[in-house]
Amino acid sequence: MTWSGRLGSLGIELPPVPAPAGAYVPAVRSGNLVFTAGQVPFVDGKIAATGKVGREISPEEAKAHARTCALNALAAVDQLVGIDKVSRVVKVVGFVASAEGFTGQPAVLNGASELLGEVFGDAGQHVRSAVGVAELPLGVPVEVELTVEIGF
Repeated sequence: MTWSGRLGSLGIELPPVPAPAGAYVPAVRSGNLVFTAGQVPFVDGKIAATGKVGREISPEEAKAHARTCALNALAAVDQLVGIDKVSRVVKVVGFVASAEGFTGQPAVLNGASELLGEVFGDAGQHVRSAVGVAELPLGVPVEVELTVEIGF
């Protein structure tokens, strides 16, 4: 089964790639790697949420937003090279706008990691960094970037 077929069987449709909020592109290819820009929780062209996790945003809500960010990143990969060319997910970097004292960043980023496991199975296993930050662009609670390996 192809990855696009797997998405369909899971009932997942990749969203349109959000327009960059600055002077950059959504994804670039270097050799057999594709790097995405940090993706925020855009849904239908609008920010899905703003606020800090552990204050305005619950960890469970943030986990769902991390999933949305990962879907947006996959859409950027698909637009650049086609999702079916992905041979494995290499790395996920996630940033969580955290209220003072919030230390649950890894659980929030599981929203992205679990989605990648659903879609890619063993090829979705990756290394990851989950970083708590004071602020994120546009006031969003979560930002996710991916590095994937592709076949030539």
